[in-house]
Amino acid sequence: MADNHTRSAAYRTTRTDGGTTVVTLQGDLDLRAVPALCAALDHLTSGTEPDLVLDLSPVSFIDCSGLGLLCRARNRVRYRVGRLRLVTPEDDFRRLLHRTGLGDAFELYHALPDALAAPDASGAVA
Repeated sequence: MADNHTRSAAYRTTRTDGGTTVVTLQGDLDLRAVPALCAALDHLTSGTEPDLVLDLSPVSFIDCSGLGLLCRARNRVRYRVGRLRLVTPEDDFRRLLHRTGLGDAFELYHALPDALAAPDASGAVA
């Protein structure tokens, strides 16, 4: 059996002054990494009105299970009347979202400071 040297995604969570939870994902967002990340994101989106930013800047690969994880987090946040923003400076990921019909499903930002400063739907700055 061949060795599999893929990196699974790890995360760290930081609370910002405005109450937004920032999760930085790194490595591969794939079938191998999704179960642990799913549990962590489910926990972070379990409260009322979760405000979550996922920084995907260090992510090197994402497959359909990774996209499913992002959609699950989005659905949980919406159900709880919260907010989810994705940070991705990579145009490849944006093209992937458009090709899969998810181009308008997420708030996308090129940099973390932009995501944190972006006004919410009501016009208030997060």
